[in-house]
Amino acid sequence: MANKSQNTFKKKEREESKRRKKKAKETRKLERKDSKSDMEPTAGVEDPDLAGIVPGPQPLPEEFKN
Repeated sequence: MANKSQNTFKKKEREESKRRKKKAKETRKLERKDSKSDMEPTAGVEDPDLAGIVPGPQPLPEEFKN
């Protein structure tokens, strides 16, 4: 009669650990999604660091003009 090795038990433990981690990760993901939806939208609020900057080529400063 053959004895079962501990490998099957270890494998089962690893798989269960993976399932628990995956479920915990999914829970954290849903919590982040919910907390992001509760935040106020920041549309229309201009970043003070970027205020007044126009996309594209910028005009030369007066000191470099002839």
